[in-house]
Amino acid sequence: MVTLRVIVDSILEGSPRGIARYTEGLTRALIATAPRDCVVEGVVAAASEVEYEELLARLPGLAGLHKTTLGRRELYAAWQHGITTLPIGGMVHATTLLAPLKAHDRAATPGEQTVVTIHDATPWLFPDGSNRAGWVRHMAKRAKKVADAIVVPSHAVAAELEHFVGFGERVRVIGGAVNSTLALPADAAEIATRLDLPAEYLLAVGGMQPHKGVDALLAALALPEAPDLPLVLVGPDRHGDRTLATALADAGLPAERVRHLGFLPDAELAVVLDGATAFVLPSLNEGFGLTAVEAFSFGTPVIHSDAPALVEVADGAGVVVEREPAESYPRRLAEALSNTLADAELMERLEIVGRDRAKAFSWRDSAERVWQLHADL
Repeated sequence: MVTLRVIVDSILEGSPRGIARYTEGLTRALIATAPRDCVVEGVVAAASEVEYEELLARLPGLAGLHKTTLGRRELYAAWQHGITTLPIGGMVHATTLLAPLKAHDRAATPGEQTVVTIHDATPWLFPDGSNRAGWVRHMAKRAKKVADAIVVPSHAVAAELEHFVGFGERVRVIGGAVNSTLALPADAAEIATRLDLPAEYLLAVGGMQPHKGVDALLAALALPEAPDLPLVLVGPDRHGDRTLATALADAGLPAERVRHLGFLPDAELAVVLDGATAFVLPSLNEGFGLTAVEAFSFGTPVIHSDAPALVEVADGAGVVVEREPAESYPRRLAEALSNTLADAELMERLEIVGRDRAKAFSWRDSAERVWQLHADL
């Protein structure tokens, strides 16, 4: 029996939320597509019994769960220094850089292999955009020395990492997909009423990190060229000392123009995505742009920046807005929003091509490619 051990701690950690969703979606698909005589086990930091039970419920079919003796914070520190806390061997697949990276001779022991995942180049491009930027850069150096392969979600990230780290031919591009849990519930109308969603609204998903571009979007909505629609914002309202309230004041946008909903469970997020007039993704940098694919899946028109990964993933299914020159980016965003919403034919086309584009991504395909990667190693 061949065992693939997947580091699934991101699911319990829950932040960044996109990585938690990625880990859950990929692991469920790895279980579903496991070749004959292959099983999937999970590896997780020390947690409560309730959390273990929750994890097992979210990953039906998991063959087992390895629980480290260290809590999450201690595990990050231990693996950063190459100290493993339990004998994890064989085929190890990490959905982040949190992995027991240690030197090994795969030629002598072909069954020993470690694959890690790097979701974006933000820690290098925007060092202040992540609380763990330094940790990521350090672990990337370790991965360059000992990891057997590095998975990235897009060719754009592969190119960026080649510039900053230089993994060479060990990089494999395997993207994400929309989780099956993101679907309209039977009580969608009641949820919309409870969330007090406007009849028409723009939707953005993201926090206050500099690379998310929320500041540029708020500045755009304060311009006279912008459509007179409220913005529904999903995600955290603070990053370090930067808050949504401060950003609104800086943009000169009245607070009542923005409805902040924080984090939402999948059922509520599905309702918000489905009801949006348009989805806006103003990010200055992304690794994949899963939220755009999620919006596509609901037929919601998408307006996004020309960040390379977004252009790659959208592949013409959205309206592209150039980020440079930076000082006039808000004005271009405002104009793109107004022009798109005013063009009924374009809005209809975006709905159709968006749904079609979302079908290009499936967790089953991603999982099969992961299995093939480990088989190739």
